[in-house]
Formats: sequence, structure tokens, C-alpha cells
Amino acid sequence: MGTPLDPIISEFETQEQADSYQRWFRERVQASLDDPRPSIPHDDVMGEMRELIDKRRDAAS
Repeated sequence: MGTPLDPIISEFETQEQADSYQRWFRERVQASLDDPRPSIPHDDVMGEMRELIDKRRDAAS
């Protein structure tokens, strides 16, 4: 099963799960860093998300 971890210290049940997640996370970060597409400024993304949320909120009312 694997080495159990203390739930107060870790969100993972075993060290193997924690290691697996760490590998997955590092791969995702590296893939993002290697992506040749231009970055989108944070403020632009947040503005688009605010518009989307507002439209959905208005449509639901």
C-alpha cells in the first residue's frame, strides 16, 4: 500500500501519492514554461473572466 502520511501534515495518504503528484506538477509547470505561445497578462485574463461571470449571472437572473 505504501508509507502512510499524517493527515495533519499532508493531503496525501501515502508518500508514493505525494511523489506522484509532485512529478505530475513539475511536468505541467515545465510544459507551461516550454510552451512557445505568448503569455497572456494576468489583468487581461481576469477581465475576460469577470465579463464571463457577469454574463452568466445576468443570464441566470
